[in-house]
Amino acid sequence: MLNVYAAISMKKPSPPFGELDLIEQIRQDFATSSSAVKLGIGDDCAILRPPPGCEVLVTTDLTLEGRHFRCDSHPPESVGHRCLARGLSDLAAMGATPIAAFLSLALPSTMLTKSAGRAWTKGFFHGLRALAELHSVPLAGGDTSESPGGRSALILADIVLIGSAPKGRALRRSGASPGDALYVTGQLGGAAAELATMLSRRRRTLNHQTNEDHPHMFPEPRLDVGEALQRRGLATACLDISDGLSTDLSHLCRASGVSAEIEQEALPIHPFARKLNAAAALQATLHGGEDYELLFAAPSSVKMPSTLAGVPLTRIGTLKTRRTGHALMTLLAPDGSRTELKPGGWEHFSKPASKSKKA
Repeated sequence: MLNVYAAISMKKPSPPFGELDLIEQIRQDFATSSSAVKLGIGDDCAILRPPPGCEVLVTTDLTLEGRHFRCDSHPPESVGHRCLARGLSDLAAMGATPIAAFLSLALPSTMLTKSAGRAWTKGFFHGLRALAELHSVPLAGGDTSESPGGRSALILADIVLIGSAPKGRALRRSGASPGDALYVTGQLGGAAAELATMLSRRRRTLNHQTNEDHPHMFPEPRLDVGEALQRRGLATACLDISDGLSTDLSHLCRASGVSAEIEQEALPIHPFARKLNAAAALQATLHGGEDYELLFAAPSSVKMPSTLAGVPLTRIGTLKTRRTGHALMTLLAPDGSRTELKPGGWEHFSKPASKSKKA
């Protein structure tokens, strides 16, 4: 638990707390002894030591209030957790091992001057730190700023993750071939179903003393699975399911120059989604997004284990030769009928009618 804001609970007025105080407290609470970070928070740049024989992988993700979370429905611990999880999931998709994280955080001016705002910031860093410690990811630097807009100012967090993978071994979207089998980790549709429940109640419904089985609030990046797929040479292509299975599968198909057939009956549907009616459950599973599971291809000749790093693996379909004039993706229904599966997940800047619900 962070001790950044111990004065918050005191009845007497809190002492002034500004940007420099925040940075210093972050530096103290995120102090690292990682061998990969030669110099962390406190200088103009961090100095990293990538492992010998490895390439460096970099990913960045924005977390914006009103788009990715709402302060009236998401506990700050969830916001901090999800901020880091988004980047870790990208590293997992490429079979990378995290080296360090960098956080740039823009806050409204009231966040550090009012006790409620300081409590929110405390919770945010608690959530981020808990996940960082779980995966041994040091926070090696970043930036802070005041958000513009006065009373309408929003919270913005930009996370940068640095990882490493053996030279030439990082998983990519472009290595799949016709005949490869398609697999997913875990279960799908849970994040979309949990978000729908949260928004319908319009209040915080999470007892965040535990983050177990909260696929939207506390997604689990599949780092151990990604590393195992890369290390054992099991996957020909891989990516994470952040924008929805249908949308992310289309990315894999286009990058690899293949088409795909998905077996509806094989889809591992999360129990949260199964509580919905059949049509809504299928919608959440195919298009919901933010599950942060891995979607990967592997040669059909490879005997895939039922679990990897303790996470269930499910074969959901097959890749086929791409043909002009034919559907990029097809859904095989339980009755044997086939329909075109179009990307229906999240896409920024798309027309409102085609957007999935985000927080």
